[in-house]
Amino acid sequence: MQSPSSLPDSTELTEERSNLPVLQSGYGTSVILPAILTSAGEDSVTRFIEYFTAHIRNPHTRRAYFRNAVTFLKWCEERGIRALRDIKPVAVAAYIELLQKGYSKPTVKQHLATIRMLLDWLVTGQVIPSNPAHAVRGPRHVVSKGKTPILTAEETRSLFESIKPGSVVGMRDRALIATMFFTFARVGAVVTMKVEDYYPQGKRFWLRLQEKGGKQHEMPAHHKLEEYLDAYLQAAGIAEERKGPLFRSAVRTGDRLTSNPLSTADVWRMIRRRARKAGIRTPIGCHSFRATGITNYLEHSGTLEKAQQMAAHSSPRTTKLYDRTNDQITLDEVEKIQL
Repeated sequence: MQSPSSLPDSTELTEERSNLPVLQSGYGTSVILPAILTSAGEDSVTRFIEYFTAHIRNPHTRRAYFRNAVTFLKWCEERGIRALRDIKPVAVAAYIELLQKGYSKPTVKQHLATIRMLLDWLVTGQVIPSNPAHAVRGPRHVVSKGKTPILTAEETRSLFESIKPGSVVGMRDRALIATMFFTFARVGAVVTMKVEDYYPQGKRFWLRLQEKGGKQHEMPAHHKLEEYLDAYLQAAGIAEERKGPLFRSAVRTGDRLTSNPLSTADVWRMIRRRARKAGIRTPIGCHSFRATGITNYLEHSGTLEKAQQMAAHSSPRTTKLYDRTNDQITLDEVEKIQL
């Protein structure tokens, strides 16, 4: 059986298959659709494309599911399966078993979810009569605590203090990190904010965030966040550009911002750079501030119900994954062990 490392790359182009239809993926690559799909007819190809363009709205989910689907179909081809109708539960089970040898359980479960939902979509489109993936069970994976690295209150304070407000880029970075920390916002929601999404309401300022699933989430700004955002807007001189991006990229040299928004990759690199400068050894990323903010809130008598509302989570179980308040209790108990 093929090893996971040799699974087909969904973005790989091969000359011997150049006669097959090519699909522009929208991410800077062209993907040759597997013959197992194209041989089923134009309606099947159309239905396949519609699944990713019309059914899945989140671009990150679309990218991952598209890659997973094409990889699975190519794997089926290499096992001699020439038609979608010939995919049996045993083939899906063998593929999932193969993945478990080289990938984490959450990754395997995502692949199985991709296959199930895609084949369901093809069933409702009358491309195939039934879904062979429904009979296949994925690996059992129970999560009671998230893996996202978080910062202590002291580390968070040190990080903010290490960012000196003498430059517009520094004030941008401080305001951006504070936005993620004080609002529990995902980085994807933060980088898409416009200047007008920071607005006055009553005596305080609020932030408007476009979260996952098309949710529009509004949060009042913490007084410290207000201070950082006001200083950044004044230094950047963009307060009146209401339709422009709030957090903008910087020029390569000098202390000036462009008119373009930061990307999530830009933010990740900035956070790593700022953490190193502050002497923080924890390998934090963008999501760390969401988890750090929620934990900090709960440590100071916040409730799980309100944390769920503030984080725009659909379930309190999701919010609980970000709760690390018991970490210190566990450490205190371990330190009681003496030799």
